[in-house]
Amino acid sequence: MAKLIFQNKKVLVTGGASGIGKIMVRKALERKASHVVIWDVNAEGLAKVKEEFASFESEIVTFVVDISQVDQIVATAAKVREEVGVIDILINNAGIVVGKYFSEHSHTDISRTMLINSNALMHTTLEFLPEMKNQDYGAICNIASSAGLISNPKMSVYAASKWAVVGWSDSLRIELSETSQNVSVTTIMPFYINTGMFDGVKSKVLPILDPEKTSERIIRAIENRTKMLAIPLPYWVIRLCQGIFPLAIYEWIMKHVFGIYDSMKDFKGRK
Repeated sequence: MAKLIFQNKKVLVTGGASGIGKIMVRKALERKASHVVIWDVNAEGLAKVKEEFASFESEIVTFVVDISQVDQIVATAAKVREEVGVIDILINNAGIVVGKYFSEHSHTDISRTMLINSNALMHTTLEFLPEMKNQDYGAICNIASSAGLISNPKMSVYAASKWAVVGWSDSLRIELSETSQNVSVTTIMPFYINTGMFDGVKSKVLPILDPEKTSERIIRAIENRTKMLAIPLPYWVIRLCQGIFPLAIYEWIMKHVFGIYDSMKDFKGRK
């Protein structure tokens, strides 16, 4: 596939009122997208983003939507098609984290995490993919997590949701490649990003990621139609370690060398 260009394209970012979602909205605007559609549950945040980025020539369209509710996804997608038209680039970014031991989760914690972090990406993509296929052009970027590769204490349900995203996202990529559709799928698996979502986490070796630099890498991955991107370690390094080392040795490395298993001990998160 040829390199994707944001200029004059219609872009939709979920969870675009804060964190890397907001930064990616700005980067799409800087690349002269014709329309940038922002979905978020935070109405006040959406208003602030629209005001902050008003100087850009692109049209910014915002929708308050709770993506844990399928009916809201379907209804809002219909409004997008009516008011904006066909979405060329979909960035499934919205997500939440609870940050507790599994036994401390409520049933609501479990359901809401899976609905927002996993199910919503599939339902949202299902709404916009048919038109991408019809026009034989488009890009879907799914923000998963390194937790979709590495299990970690106090992240059991979050990890489950991100493992689901990695599996679904790459399966979708393969399906589209086999039909020779000019629609790319990029799966992103970043380490902790310093946006406030993971306040309190500590990393022994790997750096907590800078939001600006990480967002730029994601946008470039979409432009280059990169299949999978793990940050900072390439995903194949992690998979290789999981494959060649006995489980006891692999877990010892994760705990004592990288300190991954202790990284969430002081987790506070965004209030």
